[in-house]
Amino acid sequence: MFKSVFTKYMTSFALLIAMSFMLLVFTVSTMMTNYSISSKKAIMRKAVESVSISMETYVSIEKDGTLADTVRAHNAEIMTELVGYASLSDSDIYIVASDGTLLATSDKSREVGEAFMTPTTFLLAASDTSKYSLSTIEDTFRENRLNNIRTVASGDNIEGIIVVSSTSAQDTTLYGAMIRTILLASAWIFLAALVTVYIISQRIIDPLKKLSQAAKSFARGNFGERVYVSGHDEVAELAEAFNNMAAVLEKNEENRNTFLGNVSHDLRTPMTVIAGFVDGIRDGTIPPEKQDYYLEIISTEVRRLSRLVNTLLEISRMQSGERKLNITHFNVSEKARQVLLSFEKKIDAKKIEIEFNNDEDVFVSADTDAVHQVLYNLMDNAVKFTPEKGTISVTIEKKEKKAHIRIRNTGEGIPPEELPNIFDRFYKSDRSRGLDKTGTGLGLYIAKTNINMHGEKITCKSKQNEYTEFEFSLPL
Repeated sequence: MFKSVFTKYMTSFALLIAMSFMLLVFTVSTMMTNYSISSKKAIMRKAVESVSISMETYVSIEKDGTLADTVRAHNAEIMTELVGYASLSDSDIYIVASDGTLLATSDKSREVGEAFMTPTTFLLAASDTSKYSLSTIEDTFRENRLNNIRTVASGDNIEGIIVVSSTSAQDTTLYGAMIRTILLASAWIFLAALVTVYIISQRIIDPLKKLSQAAKSFARGNFGERVYVSGHDEVAELAEAFNNMAAVLEKNEENRNTFLGNVSHDLRTPMTVIAGFVDGIRDGTIPPEKQDYYLEIISTEVRRLSRLVNTLLEISRMQSGERKLNITHFNVSEKARQVLLSFEKKIDAKKIEIEFNNDEDVFVSADTDAVHQVLYNLMDNAVKFTPEKGTISVTIEKKEKKAHIRIRNTGEGIPPEELPNIFDRFYKSDRSRGLDKTGTGLGLYIAKTNINMHGEKITCKSKQNEYTEFEFSLPL
């Protein structure tokens, strides 16, 4: 039932909002109840005071008569006032004589002239008018009622009492209206909150659903899937990071496929050559006097296969973390000369001019084999892509407490759009595919990895149809 994040969000927020509104309604209801009771008491107090003033006025007019005579003489006016004040205060009003007889009332269930209360109860109520504020007034009523009592006196004599009594302790009209208003407002606010939460949740969950679908698409091998999310919030940043990851994976997959194609070709071609020449030697197709020539070709192809396998093994060790640096202090200037001399035949064949700029030998603290590999790969590329009668310059200098080695070659250069990718695994630029049929696209990746393992950086800059320059640093 609660498998989806959206359902969990909606349920959690709905419960939270509902509980908040329940607490709000309870708090407001309590406040309104207290206010309603206070309001009801105030209204009843004004009602009894008004009736009391009226009765005292009528009594003063009828000076010689009893309270009963006064009520009978002004019955119509008194009843009109009782009914009006009773309606306004949502109460019943009773005028009671000193012997407990009911003289007038707004309560249609009681009869004028009946024994409303005992004389004893009358005396108790008249002596302490606040005593029976919430009671049955000594069983005068069947249930507890909210009461307000005033005496009616003629001179020093108490001739009767006025009782304003209500079965409800609250102002029901006000209380009911407010409760309805609160419930209606709460319902609308609750609905608006749910709609808002729904919209916000959808804005959060929809991109996550897209990310989930894209991830499943990746699992099926489709790395071209992208997630498009508007905005600048954390979800949008996640989507952007996901798309960047997807682009890297797509590029790696493309490079991997290209690499596999190149490796397959590089393995198949020499093996085909080797197998063909071996079969030719065995079946006599190749005469004995030419066998040494073809054996030399076989030896070259075997060495080429060996280099390819060694490169793949080197990549595997780097990725698995097996490759460990053996830091020693050595002469990097001499190392560069040795590597450069290993390309002497190729350099002479292309009549390349060499410039070696090094005022004094520079010593570094690094792994000799790793640095040798970096220098070899960079110089190998320089020799491959330098045209005939071109120039290769090697510059070694100390700068900012580090050794900086630059290898520059003249030539076609690298297009600006390809520079960010040249250190990626298996990457071969369009130019290198045409000029270098034997490369695997791993040389610069290995060089960069070796330099990074030393905590240093390697960079490349190039100007088309002029030069390409690689520079890296090593600790002294």
